[in-house]
Amino acid sequence: MTKQGFRIELDPTPDQVVAMVRHAGLSRFVENFCLDKILDALAARRAEEERGVAAAERTKVPWTAMDLERLWRSEHPTVAPWFAESKLSSRVPKEACRLRAVGLMNWWKSRKGDRKGPKANFPRRRKRKHGSRFRYDADRAKPAGARTVALPGIPGGVTTREDMSWLTDRVAAGRARVIGATVREKAGRWWVSFQIEVERRDVNARRMISADMPACGIDLGLTTFAVIQDDTGEVADIVAPKPLKTALRKLRRANKALSRKEAQSRNRRRAHLHVAALHLRVAARRGDFLHKLTTELARTKRAIAVESLNIAGIASNRRLARAVWSIPR
Repeated sequence: MTKQGFRIELDPTPDQVVAMVRHAGLSRFVENFCLDKILDALAARRAEEERGVAAAERTKVPWTAMDLERLWRSEHPTVAPWFAESKLSSRVPKEACRLRAVGLMNWWKSRKGDRKGPKANFPRRRKRKHGSRFRYDADRAKPAGARTVALPGIPGGVTTREDMSWLTDRVAAGRARVIGATVREKAGRWWVSFQIEVERRDVNARRMISADMPACGIDLGLTTFAVIQDDTGEVADIVAPKPLKTALRKLRRANKALSRKEAQSRNRRRAHLHVAALHLRVAARRGDFLHKLTTELARTKRAIAVESLNIAGIASNRRLARAVWSIPR
């Protein structure tokens, strides 16, 4: 069994959109509640240390998901009395506590040097501008049909914009199972991402690369996206599209129109969605190009060597930052 993701766009009704927005707000509220409890405990420990309290007797910091979930269950009747009457899914707060605990663990491991990759900062408070998203654990959220998804707390089945037969057929045959799901909103559109365990022997056998296929090396660049040379001597220059450069004029106009709208007005909300849709289109064109290129390479080359670049250093230069958008991290 292999773990992988399966993302599908949703087509919710207005009532379902309202319910999903409420669940996203609940997740944000619980994450901020957990962060407040952690900061309060850390402040109490510092005060106790200054008073000379023994380390074993100091306030315990709720680092784990179980500690945070226990605090939420005991205090939500006071801090969120509306939760019991809201008919929102109880699985969303559980996953919000788990997300906050994972963020703390990543920060602590990064601080000690046990975590690879870029430095992880201490978790910050979530705000509406950070995006709407919430999670379900296990298979609480799952496909209810080839074009319907069942989400706890959301009335009715949510229709999808694409067919999910690839996943539903494997789930029905016992060859796949859902182990988690994340619902996310971008530019007024909603997606659900299923984390699944799937048996992929048939897929892997169908896409197996033969031993006589060429190997290649990839030299990443800035003006040209990449130069690919295989062991047969064939050289190919890959020129990437420039969706951001193409969209800059529309983005300038859209941002100017947004700045002229009255705060908290319906027109400002519409203008904000228009700007977000332009950014989403840019990101989609970038992702489409990268997906097609990497898929072609994976299906035609037996081995691939890629030049490593200091992407963070290049991105810090404002003259080069726009040129590194399509370089795989």
